[in-house]
Amino acid sequence: MTPKDFAKYIDHTILKPQASMCDVLSLCHEARKYGFATVFVNSYFVPFVSRELKKMGISVGTVAGFPLGASSTAVKCFEAANGILNGASEIDMVINIGAMKTGNLEEVYLDVVAVVEAARSAGQEIALENVIVKVIIETCYLSNDEKKRAAEIVKKAGADFVKTSTGFGPEGAKVEDVELLRKVVGNSIGIKASGGIKTCEQVLAMIEAGATRIGTSFSVEIMESFLKKG
Repeated sequence: MTPKDFAKYIDHTILKPQASMCDVLSLCHEARKYGFATVFVNSYFVPFVSRELKKMGISVGTVAGFPLGASSTAVKCFEAANGILNGASEIDMVINIGAMKTGNLEEVYLDVVAVVEAARSAGQEIALENVIVKVIIETCYLSNDEKKRAAEIVKKAGADFVKTSTGFGPEGAKVEDVELLRKVVGNSIGIKASGGIKTCEQVLAMIEAGATRIGTSFSVEIMESFLKKG
């Protein structure tokens, strides 16, 4: 794998609440330097990042219902559409974890469907064809059976990726969860592993398990480690 190929797996991310404009600007500069797939920020920073990365071939991503997933569907839809209209092309939403744990699978499904439709409708409004929606199922709170059901819902709802974690839960991505999700969704949608990924070895293990995108705030350290390996 070339460094360019490796970098395109990575969503360079800063979602901590104390992130400053200076922090986000540094994120953009790092993304340009290494050629990461996407810069992921909270919605407040989307217009700024969009301007910074314009014509650089690096996508902008933001979140909806983050990090708890407990917002109403209407709020998640607004966040998703607003993010797209402000310059993002990728939305990472969080499922309604409480509804999932309760067994209200239809509610979980309709929540995802609505956000997918809202994001894509916003894209159509501004002639943006390639809108990507990733759905965070927060694996640390789910049993294996619930993970399977959640992945099936994400696939059925027409989302582009199922994503393991927000990074704000007690545990992040695990290789075994990526493997499980890949078995459920097959090759029909992508898998994003995120949460607690800090090393090049972890990234390579996630890719080997079936991940097609990696979310991390340790992107620079990971890339430097990959480059040293030659």
